[in-house]
Amino acid sequence: MKNWDAIIIGAGIIGLSLAIELRKSGMSVLIVEKGEPGREASWAAGGMLADFVLEIPAPLQALATASARLYPEFVHELEDESGLKIDLRSEGTLVFLSGSEGVALQESHRLPAALSTLEPALEIPEHPPLFLKERSVDPRHLTAAAIAAARHRGVDFSSGDRVLAVEIADGKAVGVRTNKTQFAAASVVNCAGAWAGQIGPHAFPTRPVKGQMLCVVMPQKELVRHVVRTPDVYLIPRRDGRMLIGATLEEAGFDKRTVPETLQKLRKTALDLVPKLADARILEAWAGLRPGTPDNLPILGATATPGYYVATGHFRDGILLAPITARNMTSLITGGECVQDLSAFSAARFLQ
Repeated sequence: MKNWDAIIIGAGIIGLSLAIELRKSGMSVLIVEKGEPGREASWAAGGMLADFVLEIPAPLQALATASARLYPEFVHELEDESGLKIDLRSEGTLVFLSGSEGVALQESHRLPAALSTLEPALEIPEHPPLFLKERSVDPRHLTAAAIAAARHRGVDFSSGDRVLAVEIADGKAVGVRTNKTQFAAASVVNCAGAWAGQIGPHAFPTRPVKGQMLCVVMPQKELVRHVVRTPDVYLIPRRDGRMLIGATLEEAGFDKRTVPETLQKLRKTALDLVPKLADARILEAWAGLRPGTPDNLPILGATATPGYYVATGHFRDGILLAPITARNMTSLITGGECVQDLSAFSAARFLQ
């Protein structure tokens, strides 16, 4: 039976990014994916690279900020190795906050121009928004490029293979057992997202958090240029004239069905912000399953079983945190020093 240095369970953006980093360090890598690579939470995500202090849990702030800074290099590398183009936008974000929080932050996040100049199609609100120098990325472009880049670097894939358990021998991880076969490796990393807790021997408390969203074609290609976020909806324009409108937060188990009434409510909320979207053509609607945890923080690091690692539970920030997660986990697996302290994200907080 062939052996790899590392097996990664799950071919979302977290697993793909980690596989690429591990290959850079010289390790042989196999990704085992229950379905089609990149078609779960990563495919369904909006792609806002938001590290705003009021929207990121305090323990996650350092990781989020570091990862956001890595993104131009991360995208450039994936484009170079895959030959694919990734829509990474740097126009910034307009954030509308309710209550006194927004007013207190307006001085430090002042608009670079009048709102009517920045976004003429936007309804002028009672209070001006905050301006954040954030980027956004098309996760589908990103994931496709990561898959191609991983293959280019020699990462092996086994698709349609559901991992049932991590194989243990002499107290150490030695591979995985799937519904079809077994694979051997000295290191195993669980990057299975919302499904991570279904794989033995450790029952990580991940759960699916459903998010519905829709994609429209704007009546004018640059009708809206900035990402717009309110407490009720976000609008993410793409360079080709599409716009994403999202997204719900639902505790609905593994149900990925869309609900017409919910999508209609999202669309109406978007129309209240940008009335001209009434002429937008609906292109697609979908639901994805974010990997949530009890404290809304990821689970990162080594487990109590030598050779078995976990990188999951990124909730709404998997796209944002992919490059920094890959770097830190690679350092941990290869015996180097992590750039950031991962102790707050240890699996031990749930498995004691």
